[in-house]
Amino acid sequence: MNLVLVAIAWKSLINRGMSAALTILAVTLAVTLFLSVERIQAGVRTSFNSTISGTDIIVGARGGAINLLLYSVFRLGDPTANVSWESFERIAQAPGVDWAVPISLGDSHRGYRVVGTTPEYFQRYRYGRDLPLSFRQGRAFERTHEVVLGSDVARRLDYEIGTQILLSHGVGAVSFAEHGGHDFAVIGVLEPTGTPVDRSVHVSLESIEAIHIGWDGGIAPRNPTIATDDDALRPESVTAAFIGTVSPMRVLSLQRQINSDPDEALSAVMPGVALTQLWQIIGVGEQAFRAVSALVLLVGLISILTALTSGLNERRREMAVLRATGARPADVFSLLVLEASGLAAIGALVGILLTQLAVAIVASLMQSRFGLDLHGSPGSLELGVFFTVTFAGAAAGTLPAWQAQRNVLSDGLTNKL
Repeated sequence: MNLVLVAIAWKSLINRGMSAALTILAVTLAVTLFLSVERIQAGVRTSFNSTISGTDIIVGARGGAINLLLYSVFRLGDPTANVSWESFERIAQAPGVDWAVPISLGDSHRGYRVVGTTPEYFQRYRYGRDLPLSFRQGRAFERTHEVVLGSDVARRLDYEIGTQILLSHGVGAVSFAEHGGHDFAVIGVLEPTGTPVDRSVHVSLESIEAIHIGWDGGIAPRNPTIATDDDALRPESVTAAFIGTVSPMRVLSLQRQINSDPDEALSAVMPGVALTQLWQIIGVGEQAFRAVSALVLLVGLISILTALTSGLNERRREMAVLRATGARPADVFSLLVLEASGLAAIGALVGILLTQLAVAIVASLMQSRFGLDLHGSPGSLELGVFFTVTFAGAAAGTLPAWQAQRNVLSDGLTNKL
């Protein structure tokens, strides 16, 4: 009898195609919104948290911890000031410091940020669960005018080893101030990491100094010169520095030492702490989005109750015929509950599939613009939502089902004038 009821419920939904389709659409959109918000929020958190690991302290000019984290690691925003080279060297030689890697920002190539650094960057930078950077092709730079590309840069611009490129002054997608006369050769391409490293163009600090010789007040020189004197290419300042300590117990003391530096106003932040502060700030917004999406999901479930309840009077004769052919009141009850759970299950399933498409589109945009990896496969969240929505749909169908089973046989067979 159960299989017969399932078949009858399915045919009943088909016969009420328009009403059923609109109800499924409401549930689909509600599930899509709810899952999309959850997936994007979780993806952003995971991507941010896995962008850098193994770095104990990030040092930059005096300012907010979150701003320092955003521009140094995620390439979002701009620094308020630079760190002098003398301060960097003093920090690198401080007791308890195991390694120090400087970075210099401010230039770009066709909208991709240029990162000036040292070859040690490729050895020390970690992402995810302490994963090192690796080369898909080529090697790290060893001299000026050599460039290492992130995987997205090489793929989107179709660059390969040996390609000659020019860097631009500033970080805009379109620049009218190129560093002419300074051709850079691509000598390395990194493996994908799912972090902003994929969207970065890496050159040596000496290269950054070389291309800015003669630039006064941000104005390009008429006759670019290429310096060969190493002293002339010694950087005066850097944007920030990644610091690793010999022991985790030295982190707090080193942070206090840097923050209280008497010679220069500096900020030293721990990446994990700065990320926690970032989540605290945006946590209220996340809760608001989650509440709105949950309410929309509730409205979708109410639409099932509305659709079934509003059609009870029209279906009284149908219920009476079922009773007359041997169906028990419990069978009528089960039939409507099956219809409600079927509407909810179909809507939830379509919503999950639509969510995958929506997240894939958003993930592509986030990857191309911010270097954040939001890709992921359906997991326990989607499975939990499917069963929860299906169960809630069945629960919503109990009220009209209870009303239907109470209708007497004569209600459907007697014509009322």
